[in-house]
Amino acid sequence: MAIEASNTLADLVVEDSRRARVLEGFGLDYCCDGHRSLSDATVEAGLDLEEVREALDLPEASAQKTPMSRKSADLAHDIVDTHHAYMWEEMPRLQALVEKVHRVHGDRHPELARVNELYTQAVTELDPHMTREERSVFPAIARMEKTGIPGVSGALAADIETLVQEHTVVGDLFKEINAVTGAYAMPEDGCGSYRAMLDGLQEMELDLHEHIHKENYILFPNALEFERTVTGN
Repeated sequence: MAIEASNTLADLVVEDSRRARVLEGFGLDYCCDGHRSLSDATVEAGLDLEEVREALDLPEASAQKTPMSRKSADLAHDIVDTHHAYMWEEMPRLQALVEKVHRVHGDRHPELARVNELYTQAVTELDPHMTREERSVFPAIARMEKTGIPGVSGALAADIETLVQEHTVVGDLFKEINAVTGAYAMPEDGCGSYRAMLDGLQEMELDLHEHIHKENYILFPNALEFERTVTGN
């Protein structure tokens, strides 16, 4: 894909997954706001379009292309094994760390109260969200793909629309955590636990971006396209 100003951020990352880190470096959201064109995104962020386009023009980009034809069931399985497994393990560990840092440093850093609030809200959103994906939506996609028989008319589209909306909610919560912490900047009086908390929050945000991108722009569109194929609509 030639990098055009009209290309969406999501399509650029689908074409070459390495571009995700380039966009992250410029602070451009390719997951929840991946539908934006490169031109619109750079203007909104006050960035130079040509500078961003040049950074995205990576060597041998086609070698890193995401396989859009891959079975949705296989991709869903990988998402659970990779991203969900990471989240289930990391969410409680990081929750305890956020609470500890807030308790110890909150008097000198009042912004930590907001970090604690935002992170707790994100976990509250993610727990039932991932559970519903694993127990209902992903199995429904796998059954449809295996049998060629769609589920209840409109049900999959409605479920996916809800999941995408929930992705936006969680993405916005982490955007605010990023802003409140000054892009995870370590204060001069911070301790080892403070550094570990900031590193953990940043790592989770980056993983969520990749996680949400795979679902919003690959898994869900492929599943809905397959459903349209088998129903003839």
